[in-house]
Amino acid sequence: MIKKIAIAVVVLIAAVLIYAATRPGTLHVERTASIKAPPEKILPHINDFHQWTGWSAFEKMDPAMKRTFSGAPEGKGAVYEWQGNSQAGSGRMEITDAQPTRTTIKLDFTAPLEGHNIAEFVLVPQGDTTNVTWTMDGPTPYIGKLIGIFMNMDTMIGGAFDEGLANLKAIAEK
Repeated sequence: MIKKIAIAVVVLIAAVLIYAATRPGTLHVERTASIKAPPEKILPHINDFHQWTGWSAFEKMDPAMKRTFSGAPEGKGAVYEWQGNSQAGSGRMEITDAQPTRTTIKLDFTAPLEGHNIAEFVLVPQGDTTNVTWTMDGPTPYIGKLIGIFMNMDTMIGGAFDEGLANLKAIAEK
């Protein structure tokens, strides 16, 4: 009886590991919000990492997080590094491109898991509102595929994007 249970457990574990290997090798998360403000009023909150504490949901994960700013004060070349608790993790962001309606950020996580992604904010004016789309794209290593079986990464990360965009909307519409 115990031998049959052990074999079933091994088969189940093998099935999960094999299934993980078949999952997509890339991650894409995307959320959009309409903000009743022009891009030039929204963009400074994105292009200046010092202002992220006012709107980013990730900033609230660890109020005691250690933050380091370097490079340009804002826009292309601005760098933000953080070391936080297990929820916030640690990593580095660098703005690699800053246009009037687009900001691209190289995003490197070092903990709790290593990850290398590109985040992008695209601002599309439409009348008196601006549609702000926040995306994150990157490779999904095997461990990420395995975790993805049990946790929906789009929902988890996307929820923080939704909260951040709602906070950004509240600030920009003041």
